[in-house]
Amino acid sequence: MLERVLDRGVVIAGDIQVNLLDIELLTIKLRLLIASVDTAREMGIDWWEHDPWLTGETQQLAKQNRKLRRRIAALEEIVATRAEGVRAHEPEAVERGR
Repeated sequence: MLERVLDRGVVIAGDIQVNLLDIELLTIKLRLLIASVDTAREMGIDWWEHDPWLTGETQQLAKQNRKLRRRIAALEEIVATRAEGVRAHEPEAVERGR
């Protein structure tokens, strides 16, 4: 029977809802697929081959994350500098407008 299940695959689906006084507090949707690796690939499911946490590419993700954080910090600094420049010239613009 196990061979047949793995060959064709089985999907188990279910929802869990936690309510309090007719107010939905939590909903968990469960979807479970039991199949062999070959059957899953035939279905187009191969996330384990591309998941960086499973393929050992976490170092590359961490490096990319650090690089993006540095770029964001640099952009925030540029925006802050320009905002300060605008604020520094505001009194002059107010005086000219009077």
